[in-house]
This record gives sequence, structure tokens and C-alpha cells, in this order.
Amino acid sequence: MPMPPGFRTRLLPMLEDVANQFATPFHIYDEAGIRDTVQGLNAAFSGVPWFREYFAVKALPNPRILGIMKDLGLGFDCSSIAELVLARRAGARGEDILFTSNNTSQDEFAAAAADGGCILNLDDVSLLAKVPRLPELVCFRYNPGAARRGNAIIGAPEQAKFGVADSQILDAFRAAQARGARRFGLHCMLASNERDADALVQTVAMLLELAEAMGRALDIRLDFINMGGGLGIPYRPGDTRFDVPKLGRETARLLAGFGARNAYQPRVFMESGRYVTGPSGVLVTRAINRKDTYRSYVGVDACMSALMRPGMYGAYHHVEVLGKPAGPDDRPVDVVGSLCENNDKFAEQRPLPPIADGDLLLIHDTGAHGHAMGFDYNGRLRPKELLLRGDGRVELIRRAQSLDDYFATLDFPPRVVAPQRRGTPSVRGAADDATAASRRTLTGTPRG
Repeated sequence: MPMPPGFRTRLLPMLEDVANQFATPFHIYDEAGIRDTVQGLNAAFSGVPWFREYFAVKALPNPRILGIMKDLGLGFDCSSIAELVLARRAGARGEDILFTSNNTSQDEFAAAAADGGCILNLDDVSLLAKVPRLPELVCFRYNPGAARRGNAIIGAPEQAKFGVADSQILDAFRAAQARGARRFGLHCMLASNERDADALVQTVAMLLELAEAMGRALDIRLDFINMGGGLGIPYRPGDTRFDVPKLGRETARLLAGFGARNAYQPRVFMESGRYVTGPSGVLVTRAINRKDTYRSYVGVDACMSALMRPGMYGAYHHVEVLGKPAGPDDRPVDVVGSLCENNDKFAEQRPLPPIADGDLLLIHDTGAHGHAMGFDYNGRLRPKELLLRGDGRVELIRRAQSLDDYFATLDFPPRVVAPQRRGTPSVRGAADDATAASRRTLTGTPRG
């Protein structure tokens, strides 16, 4: 989808200068656009008491961006120790953080409980017994199975690895009560990049119906329901936009009906990432080569290490050439990177204007799951991130990865484990102490 008009107006006149100053490739994000999106989301849910968006940190885990979210009053949805650390460094504490992990380790439970704790959202009944100290507030991720549909990214609910089955959900809350939990939340996320508002309305209705059943069976009043994230954006020209005002109106209506029947209303949470930041980011890259064989290929100085969605999902991202508008005589080309993989393509057989070496290409809608999904295969390094600030200045918010970064994990004290006879005690070395100290630092555990 062509980038939002405001972002285009702010960025394009200065883009050549920015590219000359910072060098390509880079992702650049639009602060004003992000703020406008969050304000619009809150306005759409103005009829829902206690609504709160928990930004999905996995979408754009940059401290500068998270600082903007904190300033806007958002919470943070985290699923790893690193994301917990990022959220807390942004100033989030306690119920500002929702921790939704799966196959959760003891180190992750320790990190979730540290530094003021968080809302613990459990993905599996078996995890309940593995939490060292269960907090007062517990949430479960619900998977309704074949009763609902999913989509290509997450999969059909009954095939997805996420969530507690319908047949298990009441027993899960009953067990949490037995372990001392006194406050409860209910979460569900069935699809990713969903552009049909009715699908999310059905999720809200489903969660409220389940909340009523829990009230009858277990005498539970839910603190909150979390409809999940997954709100989609129009990547392709002509794609429909997600009707957020409709979702807000229908949620308010369903909540009012629930309140009339049950004499209370739970809070309503959402955990969007892509919807909040996706359109407010572009990947900027320069053309460096053209190859004409069975197809025409335009080689650029970015590759899948900067944006893997097209290669991983076959996802569409709109591409434009700075200063060269699309026209009727455009010829199809593949826009490709330099990775030793044939799926290292940003676009396939895409009609584009004639492209010369040095031209700047903008790959749209990379503000979510772009840089964050990067990787180092082939030793290709990940690009820098820039922020187009609200005052019009451009700020470097993540430097490009360097060769020193790439090789840093090969710089460590030698460590060898020798075969030992049965019954011989193992020897704890300096490397073990360093690992333990590092873990304590991450989880916030005081050093002994």
C-alpha cells in the first residue's frame, strides 16, 4: 500500500539527503504517524471503559520506539526475557507488562517475577505447576479449536501450538484458584494480519460468553479480557483497511450487554503491533546492479537480513522508486538481495519504472516485523534504524550491525567438558559463574 500521505510528505523531500548522510540500507520510522495511529485507536475505543493497548514488543523492539509508546500510555506485550528488559527500561512496571510466552523456561518465569512482576499469561495448563510463585493475577491464553478459524500465518486453531484447549480451560482456572490466584484474565489470539473487523468482534463475543460460563461454574469475575492483536494493514494497493471504529463500537455494545447481565464489566485489552507501527516504516535501499537473463533482476544493497517477510511468507510489500512514478510502460522485474538463497527477493515480477544503479527504492510497511525478524545467515549484517522525529529531524536509533558484533560470540574463555567417571563431582568453572551472573543481571535477581 502506498505509504501514508503524511509520512510521504514529511520524508520524501529530504530522503536523498538522509540516504547520503546515513548510507543505505536503513529502516526509517515516522514518529508523527505512530502517534496519530495510537490516538486513533484510543478514540475508536473511547466507549469502552478501561480499554488499553499493550504494544507487541516483538513487532518493533527498539528502545526509542518503546519510549514513544510509554509516553502515549500504552502497556507492553512481551514474550521473552529480552523483551521484558526492554519494556522495563522504557519505564514499564507491574501491570504495564503482559508476559505471554510458550514453552516457558524457569529463567523466563524468574524474569517475569522480577522487578515488580507483570501480568502472567499462561499458554498451557501444565505451566501452572511450574510457576515458582504464582502471582495474585493470572491469565490463560484460550484456544477454541475448530470452533473458530485462524489464518495462514498462525494456522488453524486446532493445529496451532498456542493456548489452552476448550476442554481444559475451566480446569485451568480452577487449578489457579487452588494455588491461590484471586484475580483472573482471559486472552485469545487466533489470527495475524487479519483485516476483517468481524473476526475480532467474534473473538470479543466468544471471550465474554466464556467469562459468563466461568462465572457460573467457578464464581469468577474476570479482571480483563484480551482480544489479542493481529489487526492487519493493507500491504497491497486496493486492500481494504481494518475497520477499527467498528471494532470499538461493537466491543462497547457487547460489553454493555455483558454488564447488564452480570452486574460488572471486565477491562478490555488489545496487543497490536503491526497495526500501530507497520505503515509508519519503510526500508530504504539503493540499486547496485541489474541482471538480464530469463528474467530481469534489480539487485539492491539490502537483503533478507533486513526484511524476511517476502521470503518467509511470500508476503507482498509495495515498492517504489524515488523520483520515478509508476507508468503504463513499466516492465516486470524481480527486486533481489545478495543472499545465497533464491527466495531473497523483495518483489517478484513487479512492474516498476526503469531503475539505474544508485536509484533509491522504498519498500513500504516495514515498521513491524521488518528489522525485528532479521538474521545473520551468510554473514549478512543487519541494517541501521532511523526515526523521523515529530520535529522533522532524523535520528539514528540503532546503528548498523558490524563485523565485530557478528564475531563477538566467538570471543569467550576456553571451556571444555572432559569425560568423568560415574560418581565424580563436576567442577564449577569461571565460565559457569559468568553465565550465572549474566542471568541474574537480566532477570533482576540481586547478586549474591
